Amino acid sequence: MSSSLIAPSILAADFANLQRDIEMVNSSQADWFHIDIMDGVFVPNISFGMPVLKAITRYAKKTVDVHLMIVDPDRYIKTFADLGSDILTVHYEACTHLHRTIQAIKSEGMKAGVALNPHTNVNVLQDTIQDIDLVCIMSVNPGFGGQSFIENTYEKVKQLKALIDKKNASTKIEIDGGVTSANAKKLKSAGADILVAGSFVFKSENPSKTIEELKHMTI
Repeated sequence: MSSSLIAPSILAADFANLQRDIEMVNSSQADWFHIDIMDGVFVPNISFGMPVLKAITRYAKKTVDVHLMIVDPDRYIKTFADLGSDILTVHYEACTHLHRTIQAIKSEGMKAGVALNPHTNVNVLQDTIQDIDLVCIMSVNPGFGGQSFIENTYEKVKQLKALIDKKNASTKIEIDGGVTSANAKKLKSAGADILVAGSFVFKSENPSKTIEELKHMTI
């Protein structure tokens, strides 16, 4: 049985030493880079924009997983493709025409992800799950790093896994927020394929070792 994919969240990196932290992820056992783009409207915070993403993709040697926490994401789909995003995740809550948005992401050669806020039921994806490559379950309220994990997440992962199986879809399940060594194994057991870890990795004494431990814990 394979381990979960580990996607360190660059939002928690040291921005004054961004290249150093990117190179640490490159040389670690991490699988993806997880990059949060926030607009201060959809979520009450602003993160980095296009120039910083461009700098990250220049150095990143692994899959670039971009999570848009912005209103009207359709405006920027082509831009994020041009900047080197491999996966582009939009919020269900920010998309009026979700199916159209998913198709637009795929037409730019990226994989399409859909994120769900903690209060959004997985059943809203019944009609689109077969078109979605990845569902990102927010296990904290989006907008800030370092929050504590919402316990209802395990149940939500199981419900989503059941929906994916029922529809015979190949959608992957990603967990974003509050992931630590205390819940990684339980999340994998519930059905999670990808674990996003921010503060837990970058605030640890040895981030590379922390990534390795998360990886081995989920085998």
